[in-house]
Amino acid sequence: MHSPGGQALQHGYPRPQLQRAQWINLNGKWRFCFDNDAALATPADVTEWPLQITVPYPPESKASGIGDRGFHKACWYERDVELKPGNDRVILRFGAVDYAARVWVNGDLAATHEGGHTPFFADITDMLKADGRQTITVRAEDDPHDLTKPRGKQDWQLEPHSIWYPRTTGIWQTVWIERVPHTYIDKVRWTPRLEGFAIGVEARVGGQVDDDLSLELELRHGERLLARDRYRVVDGEVDRFVVLSDPGIDDFRNELLWSPERPTLIDARLRLWKNGEMVDEVQSYTALRSANVLRDRFMLNGRPYVLRMVLDQGYWPDTLLAAPGDDALRKDVELAKAMGFNGVRKHQKIEDPRYLYWADRLGLLVWEEMPSAYRFTRTAIKRTVREWTEAIDRDYSHPCIIVWVPFNESWGVPELPSVQAHRHAVEALYHLTKTLDQTRAVIGNDGWESSATDIIGIHDYDSNLEHIRQRYGPEIETEKLFDRRRPGGRVLTLDGYPHQGQPIMLTEFGGITYQAQAEEGVKKTWGYTEIGDAEAFARMYEQLLETIVHTALFSGFCYTQFADTFQEANGLLHADRTPKIPLERIRKVTSMSRTFIPGAA
Repeated sequence: MHSPGGQALQHGYPRPQLQRAQWINLNGKWRFCFDNDAALATPADVTEWPLQITVPYPPESKASGIGDRGFHKACWYERDVELKPGNDRVILRFGAVDYAARVWVNGDLAATHEGGHTPFFADITDMLKADGRQTITVRAEDDPHDLTKPRGKQDWQLEPHSIWYPRTTGIWQTVWIERVPHTYIDKVRWTPRLEGFAIGVEARVGGQVDDDLSLELELRHGERLLARDRYRVVDGEVDRFVVLSDPGIDDFRNELLWSPERPTLIDARLRLWKNGEMVDEVQSYTALRSANVLRDRFMLNGRPYVLRMVLDQGYWPDTLLAAPGDDALRKDVELAKAMGFNGVRKHQKIEDPRYLYWADRLGLLVWEEMPSAYRFTRTAIKRTVREWTEAIDRDYSHPCIIVWVPFNESWGVPELPSVQAHRHAVEALYHLTKTLDQTRAVIGNDGWESSATDIIGIHDYDSNLEHIRQRYGPEIETEKLFDRRRPGGRVLTLDGYPHQGQPIMLTEFGGITYQAQAEEGVKKTWGYTEIGDAEAFARMYEQLLETIVHTALFSGFCYTQFADTFQEANGLLHADRTPKIPLERIRKVTSMSRTFIPGAA
């Protein structure tokens, strides 16, 4: 049943932690038209389809076949699918559609969804035509000037300026169909508990929920069977902890623990049984690892762990927010590791789940950050809360994710020092995130003006090494740092929220602009510090990293940035992912050992 389309469009199974053998990939050619004033309401209103688009690439991108970056409030998609009704349920799924979507099947409204970065679905079984010729129509509304919707780095001006990039409208992640039985496994969620050497599983049953249902769970590490259990389904769900055999000795334990150095995954098979007959089966995976904060240290698997991260915008020149394909996502993970980083901060983007899959499989830590809205209104906050909740729900089970970041640099909450409502928004999102996930650290607002937070992140783009030493060197008392230092002209912590011993990390620095060749279509480069040649660029990176790595105050760092992104030419890599200086040279300085860990005796 799997129909992948062209090789370039194959993104792998789009929901990697709940995979089915039978699915249809709907990436490829769709009929398309712009609706500049968002005047059309139903498929019947669309009288002509003058364009053809390649999904999942947004119409602003070259890869879509359209490449129109003008202002359009809405757009429409349509395609035909050969799909005969059968003795099962048919689910239509969308990875992400920016920003508000309405979906029809054969003229019947099937789904509505708001939020440009999170998935949604529709059970379209009862809408299918008997002859097997089905028509799917999608309307995507995305007002380019609306600053109250979470939009991340998408520019609201016609030409990208400063640190903002071309807009992404409409479908930008995989669209697919899966056929499921009338009673099926709808959701799986994993929670590792390292203290008891246990894996928590929450499974939800969809469709027709009967009394005599049971769920069989099998966990394996390679050929080694770790557990095989069966649980009664009660009220449509199973919620259990599976205790694994604890080897006791660290050397043996470490073989089963997940880390960037040893990304051990546990393969899972779930089977749903009804009246003694297996009715559904899915594949998944999980991992045994812990990620938390203890006093002034970040802890991975119960041990202090220095974070060496790079800021990653997640854009590509020809496809924008959408990845060119699964190989490109894997390559980005491999390149980050090749440069000596053990983690990335995905900046202002809820990344494609296939990226998280490769980070899980290859071993790369991820900070997930909510794309910002840029006005503070009730509408903006409600939209942010809804979409952030959906993002946490989607990505909770990925072992690579270790930190959640609801706000960045006070974007969308610009008056934190003086307006109580702005503070409440940050504190509310912090506590909501901690409520939805008690297993990870949360940074309420990264960069400055910290209040409710587990880690204090500082953004400082000063390239003068002596200034860095004076601000953060060993002679600086922590109290003086937070009372007197103003990177970016902002206070580091808000009144009433003094430093309480949390880890301190330099979560944005560098931003060195060096561009050996001009990117096509980019009129002017932008950066914090400009360098004229590759050798000078390499030396500055080496000196800056050596200073930061050996600054004992910092429990981790995040360098800006992974790759050039349109006019922001401050990447270690060019936009096409070719390195500006040899990867081995970058890796040598990135992965150098530090003198000692903060708080260590």
